[in-house]
Amino acid sequence: MKVSDYYAELHVAGRLADAGWDIYFPHRDKGFDFVISKVVNGTPILRPVQVKGKYPSGEKTDKNVYGYVGKLTQTHPEMVLAIPYFSASSPDTPVYIAFMPWASVKPHARGFHCQPATYRGGEPRPRREFGKFFDEGGIKRLDSLAWKSDTIAS
Repeated sequence: MKVSDYYAELHVAGRLADAGWDIYFPHRDKGFDFVISKVVNGTPILRPVQVKGKYPSGEKTDKNVYGYVGKLTQTHPEMVLAIPYFSASSPDTPVYIAFMPWASVKPHARGFHCQPATYRGGEPRPRREFGKFFDEGGIKRLDSLAWKSDTIAS
């Protein structure tokens, strides 16, 4: 099965909906893939989400850092860069999803980069210092009002 970016977006949206976030899809995808909202301790939170799936090919080699490198059509200080990682052994469903704050996205010659994983033997793995941004732990961090400045050190 060839997995599409649209599937990755819907999978990420489903995980966030399961965690209590409301999901809003645009009529036209000209930037963010969707926007999420939630009321936390009486404070409404809105976060735009950009999803960039990572799909290994047969010729992908091992990498110490692995993630998204490229252009982003829109950016925002409160945005979530969601990176669903697929593997050679699980090409249909992400094995991990990183939920990265804007503070972890850095400028790059090709646009931006955020590489919170490694890639070894056909399998992505969270890098130790970025582990808190993956899967359920990463989703829980979205509830913080300090999300936009969250880093590996905080």
